[in-house]
Amino acid sequence: RPWTDGAHKTFSFRADPAVAAALVAGRVACAAVANNHVGDFGMDGLRDTLAALDHAGIAHAGAGTDLARAREAAVLTAGDARVAVVAFADDPAAWSATEASPGINHTPVSLAPEHFEAVRRALEAARARADVVVFSMHWGPNMRTRPTAPFREFAHAVLDAGANVFWGHGAHLVQGVELRASRLILYDTGDLVDDYAVDPGLRNDLSALFLVRVAPPAIESVEVVPVRIRDCRATLAGGRDRDWVVEQLDFRSAGLGTTVTTAACGTHIVSPAELEPAGSP
Repeated sequence: RPWTDGAHKTFSFRADPAVAAALVAGRVACAAVANNHVGDFGMDGLRDTLAALDHAGIAHAGAGTDLARAREAAVLTAGDARVAVVAFADDPAAWSATEASPGINHTPVSLAPEHFEAVRRALEAARARADVVVFSMHWGPNMRTRPTAPFREFAHAVLDAGANVFWGHGAHLVQGVELRASRLILYDTGDLVDDYAVDPGLRNDLSALFLVRVAPPAIESVEVVPVRIRDCRATLAGGRDRDWVVEQLDFRSAGLGTTVTTAACGTHIVSPAELEPAGSP
């Protein structure tokens, strides 16, 4: 039955474990499961989710049967590089894993030592096991087009603590992209299957895939593939929809020192000042 602590929860999500086969078919290698829905059907539901991913052979990070497992990085291989994924979420605190109970890897968006020390230690452990570290963060309120100053400061600190890529999500909208010393911040990557409540102005049914190429430890390039979500399916965005995604991403990245350009092949490239677009002379 759905989780409740006496508070109202608008949406509670679950799916048949058999749909994990769709992730396998889509070549999904890792799932970041620290978020505000993994516990919608209680800790039994969380355990079932992790068991389904394990059965499908999909690595996961950000939740576990205890705090140590929730905080542990998933380590993958991409080419010759080892990639570690560390995942946190800023809500709900009520689902925080403990040393003796299951839950999510929770942290507030805070640089206070009593909070950020757990982030620093998780990154240090991941760094010792991998060539590239991706930090996943499910954070912030819905329908926000830009990160606030505290969110930017938190992301900067995560890079300084050892992450190569900061991967944010939770706002249901694609936010800006920032590069700092050849390390990448994707403040929010939007949605991929979620179109049950579309805002006609913010167009949360328009999103993007981000293809990141890395020459460890530096980010070499970031390609953006605009998508349109229809009936919980991601399709390639075309025409005005594609243009809208690119224009909004460029606008939202402008204040972060990043621009979005179009290469001759038609693929849209996130091109921070420190990088040249793919295909450039």
